[in-house]
Amino acid sequence: MTALTLSTSSAATLRADIVVVGVAKGDKGPVVAPGAESVAQAVDGGLAAVLETLGAGGGEGEVTKLPAPAGVKAPVVLAVGLGPVPADGEAYEAEALRRAAGVAARALRGTKKAAFALPVADAAAVEAVGTGVLLGAYVFTEYRTAGNGGNGKKKDKAAGDSVKAPLAEAVVLCGKPRDAACKAAVERATVLGEEVNRARDLINTPPNDLYPASFAEKVQAAGKEYGLKVEVLDEKALAKGGYGGLMGVGGGSARQPRLVRVSYTAGKNKPSLAYVGKGITYDSGGISLKPAGHNETMKCDMSGAAAVFSAVVAAARLGLPVNVTGWLALAENMPSGSATRPGDVLRMYSGKTVEVLNTDAEGRLVLADALTRASEEKPDAIVDVATLTGAMVLALGHRTFGIMANDDDFRAAVHEIAGSVGEQAWPMPMPADLRKGMDSEVADIANMGERMGGGLVAGLFLKEFVGEGITWAHLDIAGPAFNESAPFGYTPKGGTGSAVRTLVALAEQAAGGELV
Repeated sequence: MTALTLSTSSAATLRADIVVVGVAKGDKGPVVAPGAESVAQAVDGGLAAVLETLGAGGGEGEVTKLPAPAGVKAPVVLAVGLGPVPADGEAYEAEALRRAAGVAARALRGTKKAAFALPVADAAAVEAVGTGVLLGAYVFTEYRTAGNGGNGKKKDKAAGDSVKAPLAEAVVLCGKPRDAACKAAVERATVLGEEVNRARDLINTPPNDLYPASFAEKVQAAGKEYGLKVEVLDEKALAKGGYGGLMGVGGGSARQPRLVRVSYTAGKNKPSLAYVGKGITYDSGGISLKPAGHNETMKCDMSGAAAVFSAVVAAARLGLPVNVTGWLALAENMPSGSATRPGDVLRMYSGKTVEVLNTDAEGRLVLADALTRASEEKPDAIVDVATLTGAMVLALGHRTFGIMANDDDFRAAVHEIAGSVGEQAWPMPMPADLRKGMDSEVADIANMGERMGGGLVAGLFLKEFVGEGITWAHLDIAGPAFNESAPFGYTPKGGTGSAVRTLVALAEQAAGGELV
């Protein structure tokens, strides 16, 4: 993990392997952003002209390297694009800083120490840069052997090109490092970066190593480290307790399901939130087997549970004055002689019966049990997170998650919070007319309804299992949870840790009495 620190030094005087400066897109060419004044002075004020000669325009995501001029202690300068110059008097938006810092961090893999001289007008900007650095520097090397970017002992040249280690140390240059707000910003950025990356590690871990029992063990280990209370229901306890959704989905696998409760308690009379995460550690589709080409990334179907777990740990590490409980519904969806069949009827933990028309609509089944169980504790609000439907990807693409809720104001609040932390989201409706499509002739409800609007149908199904009078929102992160394309901004290829930052910010607002 990249170490993150603050410094009062100027960009020209700090000893580092490289200094990162910002360049923005102006009306008449590139404009050097605040923070890089000392570097610009070393080029007699002509840094923008040099960058333009090298082809830099200041566009978002651009990276330009050049030898440092005399007077700058770092041997190399890296200019990263920030996008358009803000209007007069306005500061650079936090997301622009996060993305620029992330792009630079990705370009600096293999570097020991870098100074980030980006425009940090206040503590919020310091946090944005720090978070962007830690998220952009992320690389998953657990399964690479030595010589190929990993820690293993065996060197295998045939395994592919080596992967450079992440940037070792990042120094954010800030004029007021003794400012308590700036120090707190770096601490918060460190927690957020580490916890999003914890979720990414879980998502990227292959399913032969991450399965319900091993996932539960990781939660227990973190519980001991951060003082969290962890309870694990194994298959015997689930069967005895009547968790028909979890047992029905997990029954086809040799690796049996688990329901994990992980809680952070700030104290009595504090606001309370319950986060529920879909944790299908591998999804073959069950008897309704997925077609060829749709199985290779299904280790990511536990991204919701990873986000919930990381968010609870983050709340504890930040010491938020809010009680947060995470419910991880963990199962492996496999076809076998003991698997649930299309046409089977499951009796859920709530007592309701569900006719299973498609075993690949399994996420809503495990979430239903967890939502009912979470409702029993009567939290102020419940938010579930799941890679739930391909329909949501069709609707919103690969970078935006959908938000549904049983309360319009709460849905709007979650949407606003997501945007404030740089996570793309969009509010989705819950049309009552779609509920009829899930009517069953043999059970209380079917797990499938109309094909069109499938993401909305899934949300309506989940709503049936939320306790009466409890405010609830559903985040369908099927699109942004796993990035199969090239890295961008601070987002790597593979697991992204989508929704972690939204859940943490949601807890912060709840702690301040602004949400529930």
